[in-house]
Amino acid sequence: MEALYEWIVAHAGSAPFILFTLFLVAGLNVPVSIDVLVIIAALISATLLPEKTILLFSCCFFGCYFSAQLSYLLGRVAGRKLLQYKLGQKLFPEKRLDKIHNFYKKHRIVTLLVGRFIPFGVRNALFMSSGMTKSSFFKFAAIDFFTCLLWTSVFFTCFYQLGSNYDTLVRYAKFANLIIFFAFGVTVISIIWYKRRKYKKTVESQPVDTPKS
Repeated sequence: MEALYEWIVAHAGSAPFILFTLFLVAGLNVPVSIDVLVIIAALISATLLPEKTILLFSCCFFGCYFSAQLSYLLGRVAGRKLLQYKLGQKLFPEKRLDKIHNFYKKHRIVTLLVGRFIPFGVRNALFMSSGMTKSSFFKFAAIDFFTCLLWTSVFFTCFYQLGSNYDTLVRYAKFANLIIFFAFGVTVISIIWYKRRKYKKTVESQPVDTPKS
């Protein structure tokens, strides 16, 4: 995040254009975090370009919004083709797609609203899944307009307020990342240990065939 922030700061005059472009790139499932982009836009607005706050917020909103539409269209046009490959089948199992489609059909607003606030690629998976299940594009676009506006407003405002304490924020963010990484490592090790123990017990409990005389 720091490296990207410093690079955008070095090109502050073009920051709105750079951020908007990166938002669209993220919609194509390129590993660019829109959460980080909104944070950077808010911090720049609060510290370097207060006169461009409205412009930067608009870039965040429309960038996030059109990014979602790109993810939806990518899922609708190419999503089913991805299922022909093992990686696509792992990322989007048929059963999961059916569940997402049924839940989205019943609770469109709730699904998109909650999905908007879940980072780490979850929202893009939701958008692509909506496209892959051929959900109505116009309903999707209309609902996401308001959910995106709410999410962008909340996220941008929070980090705009924290902008004056950027150094402190980065320090705590690094500490939080270390905790998350440690917790993830412990979880993975625990799962592996549990599965090995369970497998060992299963093997030991199986009857041993004795040779017939």
